[in-house]
Formats: sequence, C-alpha cells, structure tokens
Amino acid sequence: LRYNMVGDALIGIIHKKPKEGGISAVGGTGSVYTYYGPKEKKFASLTKSFVTIDLPTIMPALGLGDEPIPLWWTSDFINSSPPGTAAKDEKWIVGEFNCSCVGISKCL
Repeated sequence: LRYNMVGDALIGIIHKKPKEGGISAVGGTGSVYTYYGPKEKKFASLTKSFVTIDLPTIMPALGLGDEPIPLWWTSDFINSSPPGTAAKDEKWIVGEFNCSCVGISKCL
C-alpha cells in the first residue's frame, strides 16, 4: 500500500498487488495497481493513525526535526495482519519512505 503525500497532506493511495504467484509489486512485473482517493473508507483507520499520530514524529525520529517534511514523498506500508482481520484492527508496518522516485507520472 503506497500513500502519496504532498507535505503533510495525503493525496492518494495505491494498492499494489503482485501478479498471481509473484512476490514483487514493482511496476512492469505484471502486478495489479488499484488507485484510491485520500478519504478511502477501506483504509480510514490507517490513514487517521498515520496522518494524525505518526506523521508529526517522522522527521524528528529520523534526526531531522529542524527540517521540513518533503514536498512530494511516499510511504509504503505492508499489512502484517493475518488474513481475515477486520480493517479497523489491521496492523500496517512502514516498509519505506521515498522522496526521490515517487512515481508521479500516473498523477500528471
């Protein structure tokens, strides 16, 4: 799951799923991308937690507390919950933050 961010605002969500039998959801591997708006109810719990609780702590946690949050960046999440877990109870783990290759071509 990728959150596309502009500053501290979520502008879109992309669910990346590897093709059947695949292990990578990188573009060009046959993976399936589903695009959602920033207020997608399916991810409301994660969005609320990330934007209101986690986001203000990211730059300080990286030792960059005096720096602004990047202009355009992404946060990729991995769902670590067992299959069948209710959306409100899912546990998502950040796999990476990216500020240099954010895939803006699909947004233009």
